[in-house]
Amino acid sequence: MKQSKIDSLMESVVNIVIGLFVSTIANWIVLPMVLGIMPTLAQNVIISVVFTAISLARSYTIRRAFNGRALWPVIRQFPRDIWWRITT
Repeated sequence: MKQSKIDSLMESVVNIVIGLFVSTIANWIVLPMVLGIMPTLAQNVIISVVFTAISLARSYTIRRAFNGRALWPVIRQFPRDIWWRITT
């Protein structure tokens, strides 16, 4: 059963909103440990929002591509194309 565009968008939004909270908490913990910097809450949220927007666009695009199945023939053929180019 195909998803409508709105259903795909809503699934992506829910997934990404949860990811936003996880990302904000992870940044708060990881950035000081790894980079030795302690961003303010506002800076942390801005970093998370930028990456969340990128993730939303990526997730929605991939979902629509797979839902339409237009990508499947390309994915199936890709390994054969690469193998053919390597061996010839």
